[in-house]
Formats: sequence, C-alpha cells, structure tokens
Amino acid sequence: MPELSRSGGMVIYMLFCDTGQHNKPHVHVYYGEYGAAVAVDGELLAGSLPRKQLKIV
Repeated sequence: MPELSRSGGMVIYMLFCDTGQHNKPHVHVYYGEYGAAVAVDGELLAGSLPRKQLKIV
C-alpha cells in the first residue's frame, strides 16, 4: 500500500487495487486508533476520524 502523506499524526495511503470495498476513488487514513476511507471529494465512506482530522484530509 503506497504511502502518500504522513503529517500531524495522520498517515494517508492509496490502494491501487481496491475494487471490493467502495466504488468512488478514495484514500485510507490512519490516525492513532482511528481508521477511515475518505473519498477524493471529502466524503467519509467507511470508518471514523475525529472531526478536526477529517477536515484536514
């Protein structure tokens, strides 16, 4: 899983072959014990993140 960014405690990854979970283009974000899939347009697709970190993504 290629790492795109590491900043403020968040790590953002993009999978190149993730056709089974979601249809929209998205990234996976990990922050402490939180994990989420966030669409390129900012929509939260799965998981959870604190509000502040979701706005940053």
